[in-house]
Amino acid sequence: MENGNLSTVTVFVFTGFPQLKNGGLLYFFPLLFIYIFIVTGNLMIFFAVRLDTRLHNPMYNFISIFSFLEMWYTTATIPKMLFNLISEQKTISLIGCLLQMYFFHSLGNTEGTLLTVMAIDRYVAICNPLRYPNIMTPRLCAQLTAGSCVFGFLILLPEIVWISTLPFCGPNQITQIFCDFTPLLKLACTDASVILVQDVIHALAILITSLIISLSYIRIIVVILSISSTEGRKKAFSTCAAHIAVFLLFFGSVALMYLRFSATYTPFWDNTIALTFSVFAPLFNPIIYSLRNKDMKDAINKLICSQKVSNESHRSVD
Repeated sequence: MENGNLSTVTVFVFTGFPQLKNGGLLYFFPLLFIYIFIVTGNLMIFFAVRLDTRLHNPMYNFISIFSFLEMWYTTATIPKMLFNLISEQKTISLIGCLLQMYFFHSLGNTEGTLLTVMAIDRYVAICNPLRYPNIMTPRLCAQLTAGSCVFGFLILLPEIVWISTLPFCGPNQITQIFCDFTPLLKLACTDASVILVQDVIHALAILITSLIISLSYIRIIVVILSISSTEGRKKAFSTCAAHIAVFLLFFGSVALMYLRFSATYTPFWDNTIALTFSVFAPLFNPIIYSLRNKDMKDAINKLICSQKVSNESHRSVD
């Protein structure tokens, strides 16, 4: 086909959503409830850590930053999903699609990098406890947090800019519930081999990051098992159990989504995996961090009680 006969596509249609008349509204309210829970839960963790001086240490600092990122990570996709569930036109512009991909994956990359930092933090705390205060200083924690954010948002920028230069000449149907690399690249009028190259690059990044984190936790578990006292083992394991659970949840869902290569799934399983990756994994993180940690539960209860006292005092004044 001649380039002159190609029409440029500027709007895409999501085909992964049920139509409103086919029960789209039934999915809207559960998803809205989940989104409110994710935002509220992560905000509570963030402010509980910031306001409780007992939690002003590297481990809880990283948890609070992770919770803050998780809130925006879900905000990059879920509000648009909610709108599409109640809208007849389930569309998104090319610019909107690129922005959604950029923020969703940049925040995801930042979280992955931060999970690596958290694994290293637990490794130093358990394997070198005497040197831990001198190594994990507030200055280093701030540098690691800022570095994770800068890396997460810059590493993806060249790829997004490159995709923005590709020609899209139809069809314009994205077989997914949010904008993602492979579904969008399949619609580009370019060599299909770029999709394979992109898949390999993403897979290597996921495998290298998960390998670093896995080796850190394996070493931690070995050290914990070598502790002679049962109480000491229990206390040491409790400090990193939540981290391991979040790591498995995060990278398990990422692996299902992006380590498939040539494997293809039905639209139902494609959307199920996408929901696991973008909605259900973030849903469980506030639960894991709050239920598995007594200090965190106490800080959240303190935050809730102080808010109640504040509201009651305002009512009494009125």
